[in-house]
Amino acid sequence: MLTFFSRYFCYYHIGDIMKVKVFDESHEKDLEESVNNFISEVEVIDIKYQVAVSIFAEEQIFCFSAMIIYKG
Repeated sequence: MLTFFSRYFCYYHIGDIMKVKVFDESHEKDLEESVNNFISEVEVIDIKYQVAVSIFAEEQIFCFSAMIIYKG
């Protein structure tokens, strides 16, 4: 019975109110500004952050991204 209750609660109650927003910027300050503006308006559950680096010719290309999980 407990397993059924926990599955029901997680899938139907928590899952229905979670939303995801993804930000992708080429500079960390731009990402910081975008994320700060967004989280001031919502109730945040979690934030995942990632940096990717690639090299094109002799230029390094950075990609700063964040995924925000919030209550909707």
